[in-house]
Amino acid sequence: MSDNRGPYAKDHPGQLILRDHLAIDRTVLANERTFLAYIRTALTLFVVGASLIKFFDSPTATVLGWIFIPIGLVVLAFGISRYRHMKALIHKAEAPPEEEAPR
Repeated sequence: MSDNRGPYAKDHPGQLILRDHLAIDRTVLANERTFLAYIRTALTLFVVGASLIKFFDSPTATVLGWIFIPIGLVVLAFGISRYRHMKALIHKAEAPPEEEAPR
């Protein structure tokens, strides 16, 4: 069975060493930071759209506002999806390896 747990897995088969745990922690924090950036971007797009609708009387600004609001919602949905996908991949890399069945 090939163990893809990192470059140090051969030294300690079946377990992660401190360096691997720290790398996973950094990856988890980077994933959360990226998720917060998606939320910030989505909120900004939504607020820009609402501001264009509320504060400007021109039809062009109103149309742009109604375009920005759904774009913000799409960015939020994409960010949530991406966060969940990456979280599942990180969790999979963190899990202990399954033992092979004897043949």
